Amino acid sequence: MAPTPESLGAEPPDYLPSIADESQLIPLLEPQSVPLGHTDLRNVIEQRRSVRRYDENAQLTLEELSYLLWMTQGIVHLSEKTGRTLRTVPSAGARHPFETYLALRRAENLEPGIYHFIPQHHSLEIVIQGEQILTALGEAAGRQNHVFTCAVTFIWVAIPYRTSYRYGTRAYRYLFLDAGHICQNLHLAAEAIDYGVCAIGAFNDEQVNALLALDGKEQFVAYMATLGKKL
Repeated sequence: MAPTPESLGAEPPDYLPSIADESQLIPLLEPQSVPLGHTDLRNVIEQRRSVRRYDENAQLTLEELSYLLWMTQGIVHLSEKTGRTLRTVPSAGARHPFETYLALRRAENLEPGIYHFIPQHHSLEIVIQGEQILTALGEAAGRQNHVFTCAVTFIWVAIPYRTSYRYGTRAYRYLFLDAGHICQNLHLAAEAIDYGVCAIGAFNDEQVNALLALDGKEQFVAYMATLGKKL
């Protein structure tokens, strides 16, 4: 096996996002506050479908948004020694190479725009506000109608060095396995509260990366998914 940055003694990457100003974070409600009733896992798995038609009058509540973020990227344990986390989804070597961005259209008490989930504080960071950026995202996704009608598009940004630091080029296999774990959790969590999800792999990489000011190498959009209230 070829040497890896870790085996060569390189400094490890940061495994959590840095924050310019914590006072500007938007705190999310505790995910435990979402009433799920008696949800049967077997039924959730059996009923899961890719859903592209949504109720365009329905807003996500903050409780629902908090719950969906925690179910897909929530931190269960943070190691003070290594800075690595255990989360609600598996990841090779607990490297968790994905950052979650949200293109929000309809969410309670939040302006339309792009937000970044900060898992160590279970909070949101404003990236860009305004509906123009949401229209541009729909164009970059090939004008798929559900990108324009959903309540939110989840955007998963890969930071491959978090994983390649230990695993070298093998990291790219693990990276996309990790992406699948995250999106499946979103599908099941959404189904449990009567929301629908449609995963998206078809988009213009350069355009979507440019919208988030990503270089396409050290950070890039790997996967997206729309979500909205089912009709």
